[in-house]
Amino acid sequence: MLDLHCHMLPAMDDGAADLNMALDMAAMAVADGIHTVACTPHIYPGMYDNTAYGIRAAINAFQDELDQRGISLRLVEGADVHLDPGLVAGLREDRIPTLAGSRYILLEPPHHVAPPRLEESIFQLQVAGYVPIVTHPERLTWFGDHYTLFVRLVRGGAWMQVTSGSLTGRFGRRPRYWAERLLDEGLVHILATDAHHPRRRPPLLAEAWDVAARQVGAEEARHLVETRPQGIIENKAPADLPGLQPAPRGARRFWKSLFGAKPAHS
Repeated sequence: MLDLHCHMLPAMDDGAADLNMALDMAAMAVADGIHTVACTPHIYPGMYDNTAYGIRAAINAFQDELDQRGISLRLVEGADVHLDPGLVAGLREDRIPTLAGSRYILLEPPHHVAPPRLEESIFQLQVAGYVPIVTHPERLTWFGDHYTLFVRLVRGGAWMQVTSGSLTGRFGRRPRYWAERLLDEGLVHILATDAHHPRRRPPLLAEAWDVAARQVGAEEARHLVETRPQGIIENKAPADLPGLQPAPRGARRFWKSLFGAKPAHS
């Protein structure tokens, strides 16, 4: 399995606090069956002023530590990028890294407030040649009131990433509801851990794969944690990767409007 969203690099953001914690997380990931991790520190101007240069240097140093200790985990670059007017320029000037140098970029919307012109910002990234992957939409407090916006984004070519812990209930009832519903309606491209800590936010993906396999079938679950993530690292075009598959009609849940929003598919 490949984990394309993990805050494992030591002392880069609110993830691993030091080298020992980072090593613990790496060992946990390997034990869980993860062989490749995209290290994705936050880039949030004024709070986490990380750059592509600094992230690459930290990855190289951490990869050396892993290799010396016999921890068989491959690291690739990335960042958890927040919306900013200079985002496209930062990508073009190589100040902001994409995932493994590909056309794919992790984009984290604000957690508590719907940002203005989100569709326009994502469209600008697409016009510039990038594929935005919206991270953990199911955990956004405003998600339910804007569900149809995210459906439009997917239909317009943006990708969605759901956090593994949301699907397994680690983040509570509401994120689990939306994670399951997004999967049911065929709106999730990848699963990732978004790990920050070996105990509070662990780098576990296999348990979410099991849940997804029961919900959408083993083949689509494999695409969520292997096929599409590997395609991202290889910089394949979205059209060359497996398309989204909703859950089989007989296996879909009957979604009540507990949190608003009608189903995306009839």
